[in-house]
Amino acid sequence: MSLSREQLRTLGLAALGGALEFYDFVVFVFFAATMGALFFPAHMPEWMKLAQAFGIFAAGYLARPLGGIVLAHFGDLLGRKRMFMLSILMMAVPTLLMGLLPTYATAGALAPVLLLVLRILQGAAIGGEAPGAWVFVSEHVSPRHRSLACGTLSAGLLAGILVGALVAAGLSALLDDAQLLAWGWRVPFLVGGVFGLGALWVRRRLHETPVFAELRERRALAAEMPLKTVLRAHAVDVALAMLLTWLLTAAVIVAILMMPTFLQQQGVPRTTALAANSVAILCAMLGNLAAGTLADRHGEGRVLAAWSVLLGASFWCLYALAPQAPSLLFPLYALAGFAVGITAMVPSIAVAAFPAPVRFSGLSFSYNVAYAVCGGATPVLLTLAMRHDPLAPAQYLAAMAAVGVGLGAWVEARGRRAGARGVAASLRASG
Repeated sequence: MSLSREQLRTLGLAALGGALEFYDFVVFVFFAATMGALFFPAHMPEWMKLAQAFGIFAAGYLARPLGGIVLAHFGDLLGRKRMFMLSILMMAVPTLLMGLLPTYATAGALAPVLLLVLRILQGAAIGGEAPGAWVFVSEHVSPRHRSLACGTLSAGLLAGILVGALVAAGLSALLDDAQLLAWGWRVPFLVGGVFGLGALWVRRRLHETPVFAELRERRALAAEMPLKTVLRAHAVDVALAMLLTWLLTAAVIVAILMMPTFLQQQGVPRTTALAANSVAILCAMLGNLAAGTLADRHGEGRVLAAWSVLLGASFWCLYALAPQAPSLLFPLYALAGFAVGITAMVPSIAVAAFPAPVRFSGLSFSYNVAYAVCGGATPVLLTLAMRHDPLAPAQYLAAMAAVGVGLGAWVEARGRRAGARGVAASLRASG
């Protein structure tokens, strides 16, 4: 049975909102150098300004776990849609205000403090957005379409990153440095804030998930603090979701976010590296849709294992061969980007691991804590490792591919055991 028109509409609106929210979150990093110049003293060394700007950017990641846990707590008790709406409001308003902030030249030390506060609010919002969106779309479709639903949402999140990169490139091409510093830097934040508020208005048309509506009707909501139940009764599921998130961070951070820098370090021109990265993001969006469709047909565990092998092999070829053979850069990066479609199965498997009354809290806690640790440590550790072994990024993704194969086998085994228990229960009932 295919998705209904209402389900397709829900997936489309959720993906659109997710794209706009991720655009708001990542656009800061594309203007980090400009923000450093504007929000810190002129006499400060350039490297320190940039470091301070990246520090403020990183503060958003540190706020993710707390924001995600709080939003998920109320999402399990008050409704998925309410938190789905609140997260985008918490992202859109700070983004809009960033575009209106006074700079250091006007407000002195207050300027970076205000920027930091707004960035923390953004981080809290994004901590609830991705898990909340995956839960929301998963509960609007049958389990037979869960991977495609999560893949569609993940493709929308990647689209937000792509739009941020394209906006930054467009403004850099249209404006000179003086115009960018004078007023151009405000444009992406103001536009993102306005579009975010527009997405909030669009999301008003979405309905509460049938799963949560049924829980509320049956008065089967969590009887205690949802996170307490998760930690007490679902430790194995938390471990599975955290390992899956580790795999997701490896695919996205290394293959998409860090790879342009790696390529430039190996002599690839900046414009070429960024253009190839844009192609890879487009292919990652297609990969999510393809992987999600195949996972729904052939099993999430099997497709996770196959896509893990593809990710490790394609990235190794890209990293080892493309800098020496420029003609291979675009096709190899497109293939590696397609392999990032592994992010379709990760949330789908993690969502299914937790029972409905604590699903939002279980996924949000596992995802945000693992992302904060693994996502925060990966760039630093890989940068240090490359001083001793230039192939460290390729080796890291190869190791994570092996982890993905193992997780795929784990998921398949759990599915067989659950199926056997279901058959046994049916036989007992019929006997």
